[in-house]
Amino acid sequence: MSTLLKKKQSLKRVVKRQSLKELVLYNDDVNTFEHVITTLIKVCHHTPIQAEQSAMLVHYKGKCTVKTDELMVVKPMCLDLLDAGLSAKIH
Repeated sequence: MSTLLKKKQSLKRVVKRQSLKELVLYNDDVNTFEHVITTLIKVCHHTPIQAEQSAMLVHYKGKCTVKTDELMVVKPMCLDLLDAGLSAKIH
């Protein structure tokens, strides 16, 4: 494989990584664990265990990345989390 081809492939991987966004859920001291877990399962397609772990991280650490993907994927999820009364942002 030529050096130029290797450089192009490496650059494509860097661009792909840079286009990924993180959907971060924040602790709000308002919502119940049950509501957060149910919402993560419904909106972010988490497994029950993954949703429970994310809820615990949010509770004890203040925030948790619940999804990493392209903007067109995480933006509707963020809006759905906000509509459900949760605190979330895209970074």
